[in-house]
Amino acid sequence: MADAMNVGVNLEAFSQAINAIQALRSSVTRVFDSLKDGMKNKETLEGREKVFITEFQDNLQSVNRDLNELERLSTLVGRPSESHPLHNSGLLSLDPVQDKTPLYSQLLQAYKWSNKLQYHAGLASSLLNQQSLKRSANQMGASAKRRPKVQPSTLVLPPQYVDDVISRIGRMFPDMSIELFRPNGTSAVLLVTLGKVLKAIVVMRSLFIDRTIVRGFNENVYSEDGKLDIWSKSNYQVFQKVTDHATTALLHYQLPQMPDVVVRSFMTWLRSYIKLFQTPCQRCGKFLQEGLPPTWRDFRTLEAFHDTCRQ
Repeated sequence: MADAMNVGVNLEAFSQAINAIQALRSSVTRVFDSLKDGMKNKETLEGREKVFITEFQDNLQSVNRDLNELERLSTLVGRPSESHPLHNSGLLSLDPVQDKTPLYSQLLQAYKWSNKLQYHAGLASSLLNQQSLKRSANQMGASAKRRPKVQPSTLVLPPQYVDDVISRIGRMFPDMSIELFRPNGTSAVLLVTLGKVLKAIVVMRSLFIDRTIVRGFNENVYSEDGKLDIWSKSNYQVFQKVTDHATTALLHYQLPQMPDVVVRSFMTWLRSYIKLFQTPCQRCGKFLQEGLPPTWRDFRTLEAFHDTCRQ
């Protein structure tokens, strides 16, 4: 492989070019050192200026001489051969009409692309394996037998247990009011009132949160038939942003084995909006950006950021 890489390269000129680069760097360093030191102590000002100009001109001439020498050697070095030993495919590079049929260059490009694809696929696989995103514990293989779906036990929690969890969360946050409704039997819908800032409708399936709609404190959360309106968006852009971030938070807080922890973590995150209009952005320090307050809350630290500052 070393012989293939050295084809077309003048090694002696290459070694001289490296020495020329070192000499050029040294001469450039002397130029800046002379500028840094300035005029040396002499008896008269005219003598100091004369000595400084003479030394500076000598240093510049040295830089010019070394640069010309490096340019001369660069033309003698040559170019390394682009042939890479890919077994018998290297014979394609011997085609005399390579400009018309560039098979070998295209093959090299495809080979490099496949190597990059394999590398990034390995990184993605290692990252996905660290996340608990598997929806099924059964491996779908050729020999896997089809089995009837078994409803997880966590999805059929008794309503009394769900009510107890919600009541404990409500006692944790005195400034957050939580009302529980069951309009369709066992499924719960929460109306969360956060101070005088916002109201959030949390649709649940047992202890799993399906969706969240955030509206302003003064907005109507009921439909014409007197039921909670779980579909209409807020009339204000700021609360539409908060709704989008709440949907992202639902995807972040995922722990199927402990759904009560998920609900408590989400409510803790939602409570961080108690000072939505009073907290500045932790990055830019401004209260408003494009007419909106910091609507993003970090999932771990609960710090406030504008939507563009969190990147």
